[in-house]
Parts: sequence; C-alpha cells; structure tokens
Amino acid sequence: MNALILASEAASTGMDPHTFAVIIGGGIFAALMILLLITVSYTNVGNRHDAKPEPEDTHRQFKTHVPHSH
Repeated sequence: MNALILASEAASTGMDPHTFAVIIGGGIFAALMILLLITVSYTNVGNRHDAKPEPEDTHRQFKTHVPHSH
C-alpha cells in the first residue's frame, strides 16, 4: 500500500486533483459557451432585408451570374 501511495505522489503534477478538475471543467464550459454565442448570433439571419437583384457591375472580374451555354 505504501508503494502505491509513493508511486501516485511521484507521478502527480503537484496540482490538487480538485483544482485540475475545475480547470478542465471550466475550459469545457467556456468552449460550450462560445459555441452557444455563435449559435445564438445566427438567429437574426431571418430578420434581414429582402433580397434584391444585383446591379450590373461592368468592372467585376468574375461574372458569376452569366447563364452557361452548353
């Protein structure tokens, strides 16, 4: 039994396991809160103005709205 205690003390990082658990849990919580804020920010996407056709831009390099001729 003493060997097990000595081995666990030698392998420990010097940090209390409770402190280590709070750090890991806090990191996971912070990551999930950031993901929640990103998700909530997309709720306003439906409240935008109505879509209008783009005006013709003669200086546009990549004309993406030209119909393809096959």
